[in-house]
Amino acid sequence: MSRLILTGMVVVASISCGATAAQQPPAASNLLVSATELAAHLKDSDLVLLHVADPATVFEQAHIPGARFLSYGEVAVDGPDELGAELPPMDELKRVLAHAGVSDDSRVVLYGNTVLAARAFFTLDVTGHRRVAVLDGGLPAWQAEGRPVATGPSPSPAAKGTFVPRVNQTRLAAAEWIRGHAAAIALVDVRPDAEYTGSDGGMGGVHAPGHIDGARQLTWNALMAPDGRFLPPAQLREKLSAAGAAPGKPVVVYCMVGMRASVMYLVARHLGLDAKLYDGSIVDWTLRKLPTKTGR
Repeated sequence: MSRLILTGMVVVASISCGATAAQQPPAASNLLVSATELAAHLKDSDLVLLHVADPATVFEQAHIPGARFLSYGEVAVDGPDELGAELPPMDELKRVLAHAGVSDDSRVVLYGNTVLAARAFFTLDVTGHRRVAVLDGGLPAWQAEGRPVATGPSPSPAAKGTFVPRVNQTRLAAAEWIRGHAAAIALVDVRPDAEYTGSDGGMGGVHAPGHIDGARQLTWNALMAPDGRFLPPAQLREKLSAAGAAPGKPVVVYCMVGMRASVMYLVARHLGLDAKLYDGSIVDWTLRKLPTKTGR
């Protein structure tokens, strides 16, 4: 079992039997936090617990005590040319995170709907926050342990945060970069069969049908157990390996606009892989009039 010390960056993780450390890098388990681990550190002075949701009424109906509301629409915004789930302007993100109490040295833990929490993780991770994690299983996992929930509006932080976001371009992949590095990357499409094969007609004409040639399919929800928690690292690693991922090989993930792919990005980072997100995903690919492949 892997464990996490929230107040630092200490990681202890098991490696599957018969594999060397070079073959199977340990999971960067500081990126996923269990409900038990969170409960043990809930009152830490440097912890900023953020419930990612839209609208705010989702937070108000039930949240972990001490959590603050973070609007998904403020960490992933609509971009130009029908692009959705884009990074917000850095000045705006700085304002939003400051209001939430996030500073450079905060230990940020995110939870909420899996896709929304993962996308918020991507936003903070790609803009340079070094101590951000996701609650594995979200609020249901917390409640499954019989832990209390609170209701009502989001509390204000004791003081505004001081985190200054700066985009790390090495975590992003653009269309032309993907085309130029096709032979050297593991390109993973996280969408379900109808979208991947194009049998849905590109979601009824929303975008070009099918997938980027060379992309392997691994659906984002195949990474989770029925209870909403992520699978153990060995199982996750096996699934990504089957999709072409390997240590030292960039893993580029995409979906329609970059929301569902954020879950795969989180898992790849959790496993210590070189993860990159194609943020515009298949909508951007279509706008550039690049070819897609239908079927398998």
